Amino acid sequence: MRVSITVNGEQRDHEVEDRTLLVHHLRDNCGLTGTNIGCDTTSCGACTVLLDGESVKSCTVLAAQADGRSVTTIEGLADGSELHPVQRAFQQHHGLQCGFCTPGMVMASVSLLRENPKPSESDVRNGLEGNLCRCTGYHNIVEAVLAAAAEQTGTAE
Repeated sequence: MRVSITVNGEQRDHEVEDRTLLVHHLRDNCGLTGTNIGCDTTSCGACTVLLDGESVKSCTVLAAQADGRSVTTIEGLADGSELHPVQRAFQQHHGLQCGFCTPGMVMASVSLLRENPKPSESDVRNGLEGNLCRCTGYHNIVEAVLAAAAEQTGTAE
């Protein structure tokens, strides 16, 4: 079947098998390897992308389900050379170590902050519950999300 998906603002048309997962389509057909495959069971969140602005685990979405829709990956967040506030906060607050979970964490954080621009620490921890990190212990990730929230709402200290 043929799918037409707007990926990071660019229209992409590809032939895909009916069973092709969105994560494989993004990596294999679109060449966007920032979306990681961690588990294929929705357990880790490494494959999180925004589908029409909502965070989804792309290992559970068929490419056919994204037909006619808009997908944003980690590669599509930055504005030219200017990092997205969440990306910048992850960098500044050391919200990553090995980096494998980072794209999914960043994308889930962007979605969380769209839904709740001024989250508490508990809100952040609950909002990122479906994304696993095996390296950081989460403290710096939470700090990064809170810093990005403060920057985006103009309440940064």
